[in-house]
Amino acid sequence: MSERKKMPEKLVTALAACISIALFLLFWFWATKMTAAGNLVPGPVEVLLAVFQGMAGAVGKHSIIIHAGYSLFRVMVGFIIGALAGIILGLLMGWYRIAEAIFQSLFRIIRPIPPIAWIPISIIWFGLGESAKIFLIFLASFANTTLNSWAGAKSVDMTVVNAAKMLGASERQIFFTIVLPSSVPNIFAGLQVALSSSWATVLAAEMVRSSEGLGWMIVAGMNNNDMVQIMSGIVMIGVVGFILAIIMRKAEEVLCRWNKSGK
Repeated sequence: MSERKKMPEKLVTALAACISIALFLLFWFWATKMTAAGNLVPGPVEVLLAVFQGMAGAVGKHSIIIHAGYSLFRVMVGFIIGALAGIILGLLMGWYRIAEAIFQSLFRIIRPIPPIAWIPISIIWFGLGESAKIFLIFLASFANTTLNSWAGAKSVDMTVVNAAKMLGASERQIFFTIVLPSSVPNIFAGLQVALSSSWATVLAAEMVRSSEGLGWMIVAGMNNNDMVQIMSGIVMIGVVGFILAIIMRKAEEVLCRWNKSGK
């Protein structure tokens, strides 16, 4: 596809996104002004104004940007550790039968358990500090990346592998030059899901016990009966999550460009 064709498509996509957001804001404004929803939820003007004021001023001890930074830091630490562990275990289980035999049953038992269910255990093991939050994020990231890495290694084209063996390639060479590159698209699909799960998990962890972060903002607003602060935190959660998703997609486009044929 030529660059000339790509530009109009990108423009149409961006325009459609702007229109959908504008329509949502208009509906939100109408609902709070013309229906009983206005008694329960503040309007978009109040919420967006509070977000901008919180960026320049402070909500509690910090500005909204700092609160988002705390949440992001926790997510990145747990996400990176969990992703690395998940990729390694998933590739090993997908390619080596002995690893699959040892770990698959245990993994299938642990995977369906939501990270939130581990909150009591994480508090007992790690206390109420940062370690407990990072542990929960690790679990959210680990499960998704393991599953997709496992599937990626299992789907490697054996014709290519057999050809490499005939040419004298060692097991190590096959793993790093065929299995790993072939699994990259699956790995990135898992990383996108893992990042979303990690972002949701840290917010839940911050609601349990924290003195900063976007999750804390929502709980503090609830304790003070401040719906504007609650909605401001929710809006920032959506915005930061949207930005993270875009960054992950762009990284995938760059690193998996070789996998996109016919372009």
